[in-house]
Amino acid sequence: MDKVIHHAADAVAGIPDGASLAVGGFGLSGIPETLIRALHAQGATGLRVVSNNCGVDGRGLGILLSAGRIARVTGSYVGENKEFARQYLGGELEVELVPQGTLAERLRAGGCGIPAFYTPAGVGTQVADGGLPWRYAPDGGVAVASPAKETREYDGRPHVLEQGITTDFALVRAWRGDRHGNLVFRRASANFNPLAAMAGRLTIAEVEELVEPGALDPDRVHLPGVFVQHVVPLTPAQAADKQIEKRTVRG
Repeated sequence: MDKVIHHAADAVAGIPDGASLAVGGFGLSGIPETLIRALHAQGATGLRVVSNNCGVDGRGLGILLSAGRIARVTGSYVGENKEFARQYLGGELEVELVPQGTLAERLRAGGCGIPAFYTPAGVGTQVADGGLPWRYAPDGGVAVASPAKETREYDGRPHVLEQGITTDFALVRAWRGDRHGNLVFRRASANFNPLAAMAGRLTIAEVEELVEPGALDPDRVHLPGVFVQHVVPLTPAQAADKQIEKRTVRG
């Protein structure tokens, strides 16, 4: 039951080229920065990433992106990363854009063993009708477009069928965790991290504070250890290394 791996490099050593990854965090909040850097050093390429966004230039998943290690991204926001936009518009990167709530539910559904579900989000748009550019051609045309999705009416309202997401691996960050993999997320890190962890067939969690089994109040555990295979305790310096996209101050 002891799932602790003390070094991030050892935890990500088994991630192969072409693997699919669910990665937690929102912007730079709650991202598994230490695991991402370890994966960059490990060298895996051709990765297919599912995450709300792809970090920023020089931080988070942006590190893997700028190194050319990511082949495909399923996400909901791309606005803070110039290299992401350049690769996408240049035909170097395949991108599936998904409404943010739909992305969250697709990850949760995959983690719960639900193959698909209907939602009103996206009805009447290219999300349902197809035609969203997934990959551009070098000449600026659309090389790969999203397919049309099945729609069905419930209570007089049309809904679109969305598929649950599962991935080979998941990388997440938690505030506290025990040796059995039970995790507690703090504030904004509770956004996509639990959902990404559920979707991964093998989930690796970096934790700011490692505690012994029994130290966590069972009623306050956000993600049970059944979803987590490896726990990587962070050093104090790693735990304190938290960045934000834009710093604002009150005048």
